[in-house]
Amino acid sequence: HIRTLLLTFFYRQTRELLERGYIYIAQPPLYKVKRGKQEQYVKDDEALFDYLTQCALDGATFYPAKEAPPISAKSLEELVQHFRRVEKIIKRYKRRYPSDILKRVAYMPMLHQEDFNNLPKIENWCRQLHLSLQQVDSKTEQYKVDIQKLTEGNQYTPKITVYQHGLENDIPMQVEFFLSKDYKEMVDLGHKLSNLIEEGAYIQRGDKSLPVENFEQVLNWLMDEAKKGQTIQRYKGLGEMNPEQLWETTMDPEVRRMLQVSIEDAVAADEIFTTLMGDNVEPRRDFIETNALDAENIDI
Repeated sequence: HIRTLLLTFFYRQTRELLERGYIYIAQPPLYKVKRGKQEQYVKDDEALFDYLTQCALDGATFYPAKEAPPISAKSLEELVQHFRRVEKIIKRYKRRYPSDILKRVAYMPMLHQEDFNNLPKIENWCRQLHLSLQQVDSKTEQYKVDIQKLTEGNQYTPKITVYQHGLENDIPMQVEFFLSKDYKEMVDLGHKLSNLIEEGAYIQRGDKSLPVENFEQVLNWLMDEAKKGQTIQRYKGLGEMNPEQLWETTMDPEVRRMLQVSIEDAVAADEIFTTLMGDNVEPRRDFIETNALDAENIDI
């Protein structure tokens, strides 16, 4: 990436500029959204989701059961935002715990610190999770939940075995995870949703509606509806902008967003440059093998 090359140059040739905080990076928008004759620039994925969420919720009504009154617009928005936060948590933990597991854990009873000394309670929790994972619709993966006794202290934690393509992968769940704010956020959402959606539930927006069985269907349908009639352009680089757009979005001192570069940023850039562009092939191969499955927005 050109930015990495430039940061590496500044770090190797003019380090004092970085140490004094004289180097800044202008932050161009990642998206342009056009609807009819109106268009606006959106800075990143998070801002795009927020924009589409507001579009989706405009005129949307959610009925949690066939004869039930709709939940309030404010409650629907709070659920959408909470669901989105949990989605990001699950994505952040995916290297450690597969998403199918965490999605089921969110609907389980919450475990507290003292529970890990209570073997019967952990056994019951693991039994419930095992039954829940048997319902995962997967043709390639199967799950088994066991109990693992920790070497230090009289504590027990869940251990999940994933069977995939004839291979076994043991995933011990750490006590620290269950004590984290992320875990609490997940279970809080699960408790909100566990008894919310009943038979006959549906989401309505304008004159369109869709029967739903879970909240993920609600959110996906709303986002699909919000995108209709809108053209979303993702910029791959500033070279795709004409001079007027570049000034309007990135260079105008009145509206531009600037990121000050620290020496730590430049050190990281230098390390990345050395890994990806250096003469030694082995670190580059290791980097690609480690990060290949996490790469997004790849053009082939």
